[in-house]
Amino acid sequence: MYIDIIGKRYYYFVISLIVILPGLILGAIMITNDQLPLAIDFTGGSLIEIKIESEDTPQPADIVLLYKDNGIDDVKVQTTGQGTFVARSELLSEDIPAQIVDDIAGQFNADVTVLRIESVGPTVGNEVTQRAALAVGVAALVVVLYITFAFRGIPNAFRYGVCAIIAMIHDVLVVFSITAIGSYFFGWQIDALFLTALLTVIGFSVQDKIVVFDRIRENSNIYRRLPYEQLVNHSTVQTLQRSINTQLMTVEFMLLALALFGGVTLQGFAWIMLIGLFSGTYSSIFIAAPLLVIWENNEWKTWFRRSESPATA
Repeated sequence: MYIDIIGKRYYYFVISLIVILPGLILGAIMITNDQLPLAIDFTGGSLIEIKIESEDTPQPADIVLLYKDNGIDDVKVQTTGQGTFVARSELLSEDIPAQIVDDIAGQFNADVTVLRIESVGPTVGNEVTQRAALAVGVAALVVVLYITFAFRGIPNAFRYGVCAIIAMIHDVLVVFSITAIGSYFFGWQIDALFLTALLTVIGFSVQDKIVVFDRIRENSNIYRRLPYEQLVNHSTVQTLQRSINTQLMTVEFMLLALALFGGVTLQGFAWIMLIGLFSGTYSSIFIAAPLLVIWENNEWKTWFRRSESPATA
């Protein structure tokens, strides 16, 4: 059965825009209102995770009040529903965390176990941001150079690297869009785990695209007389089963279980990974490969000229 993936390429671009634009618009609004959900890993601050064992388990709002009693107004508290609380706030002095723990234990007659206390200064947060941006930039450059070198035996090898980067940017935008939506509705934050998920998505995304492009490279030597669009479509269909099985059967189900049943500190990370890796598989098949055909046909020359017939290769 013939599957025409490349022929419907513009439909896939529209689907991507529907997914990406709402989250980016929401994110822009949050940035404008200074509500970007940056965690202490980037802004600097303190994190306290505690487990409370008491007959009268407090609510997050109760812990917020205890912070305010100690002069800390900028605090956000999350709970797993099992007596474990995670509080993120501005940078605290050394004695404040112990004071808050004592206040909780005294007010609620509870046994309080400190699971972790982390403090990050604003300078460290700035370094994390800069190094993350540098890592993504270097990775993009290396991908272009590697693919151009590896595909040097076929015409226009440079295009494959550029299209891989464009599709990778698509996946990054999907991640930021979903994160903005998740932060607005579910309180997700951009933290070190988000950075880990983003870099992992980038790695998987590039790997998938190289697999698809490599099949195109192999087939270009086998089906030399086949029109380029048909060649790309045939190669993409050949990798379709491999891409779906590799991602869905080995990774996505595990991440779905972690997203549904993991703790509060991991749920945002798991959802971002789940959606990001799915986007990486999707973009390899429905974005990266079609971009090659659009470039080969110079289709952008006719996008705004409805009276002219589309250019042909």
